[in-house]
Formats: sequence, structure tokens, C-alpha cells
Amino acid sequence: MSDTTEPDVDSRKRAAYQREVLQFDEWREQLERNGEAPAIPAATVVVLRDGPGGLESLMLRKNSRLAFGGMWVFPGGRIDDGDHDGTGDLIAAARNAAAREAGEEAAIVLDPADLVHFSYWIPPPLAPKRFATWFFAAEAPDEEVSIDDGEIVRHEWMTPAEALHRRDAGEIELIAPTWVTLRTVGQFSTVAGALEGLGRRRSRRYETRIGQGEHGPVSLWHGDAGYETADPRVPGPRHRLEITPDGYLFDESGYSDTD
Repeated sequence: MSDTTEPDVDSRKRAAYQREVLQFDEWREQLERNGEAPAIPAATVVVLRDGPGGLESLMLRKNSRLAFGGMWVFPGGRIDDGDHDGTGDLIAAARNAAAREAGEEAAIVLDPADLVHFSYWIPPPLAPKRFATWFFAAEAPDEEVSIDDGEIVRHEWMTPAEALHRRDAGEIELIAPTWVTLRTVGQFSTVAGALEGLGRRRSRRYETRIGQGEHGPVSLWHGDAGYETADPRVPGPRHRLEITPDGYLFDESGYSDTD
């Protein structure tokens, strides 16, 4: 049987790479025209289950007409006024928002108190839509997932390795926080192990700065030698995600949970 899939994979990868590089160029132009957008408080939850092939995460595909349209994401969204409990505790409000969004987007019920907080992401100033997002993890309940075919148009349970492979093959689109989170969760083999491991470590803060690397944009975070100047060429420790024609390159050798 002749092999007709490889050219398709290569063309998808090239197209995905070119789209992403072009997007960052457009973002820079918008920043010059409009200035820095405010950071909107938001929350998301990685819903996990033990599947036949290992740990799986619920992934939702956003409607192409909305923010992050066409992307595969975790359930989540902005923190609404009703998510606040009157105490001023933003993480408590984020828990409530994440649980609410899981119900609205996937028809699953989560207890906010059971959500495990493990990271916080702040987009770079050049992003035109900036959601400063608390990331949580939770075990999937017994309810069947149901989407509205409006804001969310598809859902799938994926192992982290499958999702990352499909992204690098140009089959699906993932933004950097989703990609890094899947890589992090993929270090665990079971839901219990993931929730215990994520809950034990210190929550990680990713305040992104964008530099220009050899192949394209590089997301830099605290611990990277080039972080302060947003210059990926500075020699030293690394904590970054680089866009390349062959996929993402992630290096966190400069990060320590004790920093």
C-alpha cells in the first residue's frame, strides 16, 4: 500500500507553524496600534479520568467565531461577579468559576473545594485578549459530557501524549498554557497520582514574555536567562517554549520549585 499520509502531515505542520508565527506578527501590530490590553481574571480546570490507555484529559474545541476559536482547551472562562463569595479571596472565586464553567461547557458537576490549584498564567502584553488564569485539576465525575454545540463544538477524551502528538502533527491547535499543562499532567499515570502530585508541589506562576528565536517566537518565564530582557539568545538556564517548524521545544532546566 502506498504511503500518502506523510506529505499531508508535513503540509499540516508547515501550515500550523506559519499560522502561529503570523499570529504573533499580527499581535505585535495590534499592540502598537491599541496598546496593552488589561488582564481579565479567569479560571480553567483539567478534568481527568483513568482511561483504557492511561490518564486522559477532557478536551473541548472552541467555536471558531469566539476568542481562541478552533483551539482545543480545558473547560474554563472569565471569573464572573457571581463567583465571588464576598471574602475577597480570588482563588476561591477562581475555584467557583472553574466549577461553573465545567457545568456550563460540558454539563459535569464539580465541587469547587475538590479542585487542585497547580498553576497561574499571565499572557504577554502583546496578546490582544489577555486572560490571567488560575489552573486547577479535578477527577471526572460520573456524568456524561454534554456540550451545547454553540461555544463548544466538539469534545474528546485524550491522553496528554496523544494531544501533544496531534498538535505537533498539525491536526489540532493548542495554545502554549494548554500544551505545557498537558505535558505536566502527562508525567502522571493515574488520576490519583496526578492530583496528589500536583497538590504536593508549589503552584507555578507563568508570567509570559515573548522573544524572537531562530525559528520564531519564544515564550520565556522566570528562571530563564533571557527572561528579564526577553532575549532568547542570552546564555544560561532555560525556562521557555520555542516555536519551531517541527513542533514546540520546551526546556525548564532553569526552573526550580524552591525559587
